[in-house]
Amino acid sequence: MIRELKTLIAVAQEGTFAAAGNKIGLTQAAVSAQMKRLEGELGIALFERKGRAAILTQRGQETLKQAHALLTLYSTLGVSMSGQPATQRINIGAIASIQRSLLPDALARFHHAYHDCCTRVVPGLSMELVNQVDAGELDMAVIIRPPFSLHSDLRWTPLAHEPFRLILPPHINGDQWREMLSNQPFIRYDRASFGGRQVERFLRDNHCNVREVCEVDELEAIIKLVAKGVGVALVPEAIAHSRWPAGVRAIDLGERTFHRDIGLIHPTSGHLSEPARALAHLIGETAQQPGNCV
Repeated sequence: MIRELKTLIAVAQEGTFAAAGNKIGLTQAAVSAQMKRLEGELGIALFERKGRAAILTQRGQETLKQAHALLTLYSTLGVSMSGQPATQRINIGAIASIQRSLLPDALARFHHAYHDCCTRVVPGLSMELVNQVDAGELDMAVIIRPPFSLHSDLRWTPLAHEPFRLILPPHINGDQWREMLSNQPFIRYDRASFGGRQVERFLRDNHCNVREVCEVDELEAIIKLVAKGVGVALVPEAIAHSRWPAGVRAIDLGERTFHRDIGLIHPTSGHLSEPARALAHLIGETAQQPGNCV
């Protein structure tokens, strides 16, 4: 029934079986079958169908609240209660560059203050992490800002405004980014990521035809490939880079500079536990420390 309850929450958030299916990776028919099975097990009608919309009945609204509570309780199963204080777990998603930069400092400060809490860091692309926060599977996530409006139940807290640079090996002379993009092999930031989509739009808007040799999601891997002379790349000057490593130099894009916005996404404060709110605050504080701000 846990799966059906998660699907119920998705339908309530998205408004239709089709939209819920797209969000959680099921067909509309599969969503419909799960909801029929749930209604049969509970012996109540959960939805009224008006056109394509699935509107919760009064009993459905009550069941939705119970589903949230039950899934919260379910997440604590397996925690030892033998004379020890209840351990509260906070699930936080983070893109790779954040896991290596500000997150360890924030987590260290958090665990020194909250000895009875544990945390779980979930890696992933920004789009995946947005969906997991929206579905209640994660308490919060540090991601690249999506190119679309967030659901009203979600809050965005900005952490950094990272400018993109053209990076290249030092032996390549010149400082004209357009010339470099046209003449040098190009290492592409993965188009499946929000940052990679920004690079794609920049190339398209500036009519840049590149000779692509590699497409990579991991920024550190892109930087290392550039340092090894494989090609040039457009990457953000991330929080993790207080300075560019040896073997790489960066060219400013001038008036064509575009940015990657990094921020924390989480449900509105009323839906967060006190420790989770404290962790969110510590992440924001850590991002503002000298050396982390962009």
